[in-house]
Amino acid sequence: MLTKIRAALPNAVCLVVDDDSPDGTAEIARRYAEESGASDSVLVKIRKDERGLGGAIRAAMQTAIDGKYDLFCNMDADLSHDPTDLPRLVSTCLKENADVVVGSRYIEGGAIVGWPWRRKVMSGLINGFTRKMLRLPVRDASGSYRCYRVGCLAGLDPPRNPSDGYAFIQEVLLRLHRDGAKCVEVPITFTERVHGTSKLNFREAIRSSLTVFRLLAAR
Repeated sequence: MLTKIRAALPNAVCLVVDDDSPDGTAEIARRYAEESGASDSVLVKIRKDERGLGGAIRAAMQTAIDGKYDLFCNMDADLSHDPTDLPRLVSTCLKENADVVVGSRYIEGGAIVGWPWRRKVMSGLINGFTRKMLRLPVRDASGSYRCYRVGCLAGLDPPRNPSDGYAFIQEVLLRLHRDGAKCVEVPITFTERVHGTSKLNFREAIRSSLTVFRLLAAR
């Protein structure tokens, strides 16, 4: 994944956020950085005693804000998101003066490959429910392949009760939209991972739905 990202965006800095996983992810990333001579452009951040996709993305965003970067791209680390799509997200953000560009599975040209029908139904229901209830201006409100302007992220007020799970993906989009951010979508093909298992399950789906109601109540 790191090799593909660096080939797609040679000038980018890659940040791997690891929740102190016992599978050796952090060490593999560090070894890659050393052996490829990329210690300055491949960074590893380990979160101790913390778990959750939302918290990991927030930590990465804060690193981008503190480092005064221009753009922040977020993607899954299992190659479900194709790194060769990164230049399209970045160029769209720049050309259309967008504040957030969403890699979308649910617009024309987008697709999902390799998911069982139950997973597709669950994702579609969560996405549709969230998008309509929160009136978000995109078709894919639950996908995490995105490019943000760091200045817009820095301008957001800190959330009182931030989501640590998948719901953060919808939460940050809602907060940006409420601040008047320009949101654009580009089609991507999401491909099911070859190894490992997804953490999106029925319990996480319920948590995400409850978070939608919390966000509605906070309006």
